[in-house]
Amino acid sequence: MGLKYVVKKRVFGFDKTKTEKYVAQHFITNTMNFKQLCNEVSKLGLIPEGTVKHVLDGMIDALVINLNKGISIQLGDFGCFRPGINCKSQDTAEAVDASTIQRVKIIFTPGYKFKEMLREISIQKLEEDADSSGTGSGSGEEGGSDNDGESPDPIV
Repeated sequence: MGLKYVVKKRVFGFDKTKTEKYVAQHFITNTMNFKQLCNEVSKLGLIPEGTVKHVLDGMIDALVINLNKGISIQLGDFGCFRPGINCKSQDTAEAVDASTIQRVKIIFTPGYKFKEMLREISIQKLEEDADSSGTGSGSGEEGGSDNDGESPDPIV
C-alpha cells in the first residue's frame, strides 16, 4: 500500500522575503485506535484481546515510570524510548537553567524492523481532489499542535 503525500504551499518565515515554496506533506489515510490495535495483536499472536490490553497498559505504565526517572528503555527489535529536551540557547553557561528548557519530550528511535520497513516502503502522490478532506496542518492527533509535516487525520 505505502505512504501517500500531497503537495502543499508553505511560507517560510525565517527570512525577510517570506518565500513561498512547495513541499510534499504526508497524508494520513486512516487512524487505528488502541482497541483496534489490541484486537489485531490478539489475532496475530493468538492471545486473548484482554490479555493484550493488560500487557500493553502495563508496558505504558512502566515506560512512564522509567522515562520519568530519566532512563532510556530499549525494547528489543521494537526500538528505544528516551527522554529529551528542547532548550533556548544562551550566551553563557551560567545563563542556562531550568527556565531555558522550552519543551520536554520523548524520543523514539525505531528498531531494525521499522528501519527496514522505511527503506522498502512505497510512496505515492495523492491526486488534488483526494486532499479535500483535510487542508490544514496538524499531527494527526486530536488536539495536536505540533506540525511534523503531516496532514490532519481525515476521520477527526
